[in-house]
Amino acid sequence: MVLDSILASPHRRSPSFRKQFSRDDSLSWSTLLQRHRFLLTALVLLGFLCTIYLYFAVTLGATGSCSGLSGAQKALCRLEHAKDSVSKGKLKFL
Repeated sequence: MVLDSILASPHRRSPSFRKQFSRDDSLSWSTLLQRHRFLLTALVLLGFLCTIYLYFAVTLGATGSCSGLSGAQKALCRLEHAKDSVSKGKLKFL
């Protein structure tokens, strides 16, 4: 009984409440940007931090004993490192 009176109350079904969640208004890019500004900012920040992380992971992880070699010598050196890594239980290709 009390639940019925709460659901039927005029405050629950006010026009402003309906207008807030209505699908009638056209969804434009500016509306989407306003509604999701925080999420978009967090996504941009996360992308920037991941880019920095990958840059340092690639540049700092590339230093090894094969860096001065070229051609077939470099390929053989990398193959030896791959064999050593697999035999030790680590899987690292670079």
